[in-house]
Amino acid sequence: MLRTLRPFAPLRFLTASLAAALVLAPLVLAPSVSAQPAAEDPPYEADLMRLSEILGALHYLRPLCGATDGPLWRDQMRALLDAETRDANRERRFIERFNQGYRGFSSVYRRCTPAAEVALARYIEEGSALVRTVTTRYNR
Repeated sequence: MLRTLRPFAPLRFLTASLAAALVLAPLVLAPSVSAQPAAEDPPYEADLMRLSEILGALHYLRPLCGATDGPLWRDQMRALLDAETRDANRERRFIERFNQGYRGFSSVYRRCTPAAEVALARYIEEGSALVRTVTTRYNR
């Protein structure tokens, strides 16, 4: 789980490496909790909040199911924070969503099961779609 994070890398790194990792990786979709966006938040805020939740789920599920990518998903979250957080409140919302994704699966799965593998596959697919949507629709 993420407790506190310092910014790590730019969004363009996140999108390229996450997209590559999501395509190469072998997820039941959990309902997302709607974050309370601030008036100054970008139009893709909901997509990034959902991506944060997916990264948290991947951070728990991938090692559980035998992946050896270590802190990759936490590092991706750091890259997202570096690229997208301008204030402590927004950063806290991102971290809460990451932790929500992590805890959601850690409370259900203690070992890799066929359902956990299905969840992994679905989250990989959804995360890839979110990255594509945000980068093609809102690329700076």
